[in-house]
Amino acid sequence: MCGLVGLFDTTARREMDVRLLSTMNDRQAHRGPDGSGVFTAPGVGLAHRRLAIVDIDRGRQPLFNEDGSICVVFNGEIYNHQTLRRELERCGHVFASDCDTEVIVHGWEQWGENCVSRFRGMFAFAIADTRRGTLFLARDRLGKKPLYYTLLPDGLLVFASELKAVLAYPGVARVIDPLAIEDYVAYGYVPDPRSIYRGIHKLPPAHTLLAHHGRPLPAVRGYWTPDLTPLPATAAAEMAEELVRRLREAVEMRLMGEVPLGAFLSGGVDSSGVVAMMAAGLDAPARTFSIAFDVADHDESAHAERVARLHRTDHRVSRVESSLFPMLDDLAGIYDEPFADNSALPTAVVCAEARRHVTVALSGDGGDEVFAGYPRYGRHLLAEHVRGACPAGLRRTLFGSLGRFYPQAAWMPRPLRARSTFRELAQDSAAGFFATVAVVRDELRHQLYSPTFRRSLGGYHAGSVIATHMAAADTADPLTRCQYADLKTYLCGDILTKVDRASMAHSLEVRAPLLDHELVEWGLRLPASLKRRDGHGKWILKHALEPYLPHDVLYRPKQGFSVPISAWLRGPLRNRALALSESGPLADSGLFDVETIARLAKHHALGQADHGAVLWSLLCFEAFLRQ
Repeated sequence: MCGLVGLFDTTARREMDVRLLSTMNDRQAHRGPDGSGVFTAPGVGLAHRRLAIVDIDRGRQPLFNEDGSICVVFNGEIYNHQTLRRELERCGHVFASDCDTEVIVHGWEQWGENCVSRFRGMFAFAIADTRRGTLFLARDRLGKKPLYYTLLPDGLLVFASELKAVLAYPGVARVIDPLAIEDYVAYGYVPDPRSIYRGIHKLPPAHTLLAHHGRPLPAVRGYWTPDLTPLPATAAAEMAEELVRRLREAVEMRLMGEVPLGAFLSGGVDSSGVVAMMAAGLDAPARTFSIAFDVADHDESAHAERVARLHRTDHRVSRVESSLFPMLDDLAGIYDEPFADNSALPTAVVCAEARRHVTVALSGDGGDEVFAGYPRYGRHLLAEHVRGACPAGLRRTLFGSLGRFYPQAAWMPRPLRARSTFRELAQDSAAGFFATVAVVRDELRHQLYSPTFRRSLGGYHAGSVIATHMAAADTADPLTRCQYADLKTYLCGDILTKVDRASMAHSLEVRAPLLDHELVEWGLRLPASLKRRDGHGKWILKHALEPYLPHDVLYRPKQGFSVPISAWLRGPLRNRALALSESGPLADSGLFDVETIARLAKHHALGQADHGAVLWSLLCFEAFLRQ
């Protein structure tokens, strides 16, 4: 895994400052401790940090074609590079190395912009074609690898793997985008393509950017969207067999490399399934890593150890306690934007431990999105059934009234909060699903914001992000529409961002077999009855893995990978939460209502309500402001 930075002149061909490029590049040295390189030509400059994994001796970047006219910097892995290499060699291309990066250069020569559709893997890359006077940026289909960019008023395009490298360019302004704050408070992260700063964008997953010298506006285009056409009806046993075949292939592809490999093992279905396939594909015991928590309800380490014993892995466990809370400021520096997924803490810990032993780790990320494992899918399907049985006008009147006048019960688990349920039923499908994924509900967000900040939003509502993606899903199936929306928002904006930054902060590459795009597309096309059955998600995945994993590991209640933040905020972190409304970056920002924050912190500390998620989001935003 690596990091890239670059500059491209869209107006002319000015000379690039090599020292400035190197400074930007060094801001993300953690992404590639094994070497660096810089390339400049009139109007373009590229730089790269390398984490050597494939063809360690000859895979240095920037990397060129035969005559040096095309240059690439690349972050990721192309798992089908050997197949593509043979095809390109038959077309007359001559390779100078065995690394997957070189396939990108020759792929661009042979197929142009369509080269991205041939790559199977995770990637963000930049190609400078000095003959055509173009720059081509691309990001993988699911957004595993990040890419930020901004176009300055003078026509200079600045881009990098991480936001901190973009901000190292002197002409980039740090103006916080109010709409990004609304998104962040609603979701706990800033969804693509927006960033926390106005004018700095994330290239969305499955998109490319093409820029030319002399053309002031780069063209951003999508190149892939999953086929959601339902698969033909097939017996469950055949589907389970096909799933195992596809999963085994995806895992085996991700075992390539010349460095030690391992895997994260939480004890859940997804990571356990990946480890089972991995253990079968290695000659030596697989190395596995898991987390233990100091609160029993969040601790899955016993289940992870059971799977490790079953598959004879070399297993290590790291313990996460509230004493790690000072890492919050470190996390703000790692993520560059406010990021409120509290599982970032244990993810950073397990990545640090894994890096002591391996350079590459496989993960189980993606199983919930691909095979419909989240409990919220079940709630949404029930709500959709009610919406389908009740006319919209009556539903808005009846459930809207109940939602306004029914007593608030924020202390209860979300499925049992009747007031929230009534409000969701009064809304349309997209708004209802947004209500199930929002970290902070609409009414509370309105209370949290200062009057000045509310006016700055100009009526913008974070739910429009979900609504846009659900409308774009080419399917009438309500479950698949939810999965599609999650792929476009939660997966890339939260899960994959969390893993990429936490792993790369420790120079560790993480590969996610369940997010192989061919497996993803196949999983999304499965009938809903195979994804969810008897009120439980991932039915077909669990059924397929029965020969490989214990029954109680597969079918025990879902815990999820998160820290006991609500308990910590009533215990060792209580004072930090209570101090949020006092003088400090958050209180002084003018963005939030300090009286509301004080009330939430007090009620949470006294056990009168559970505001753990809201308070943690505010603590993370304050840490960002301090940065």
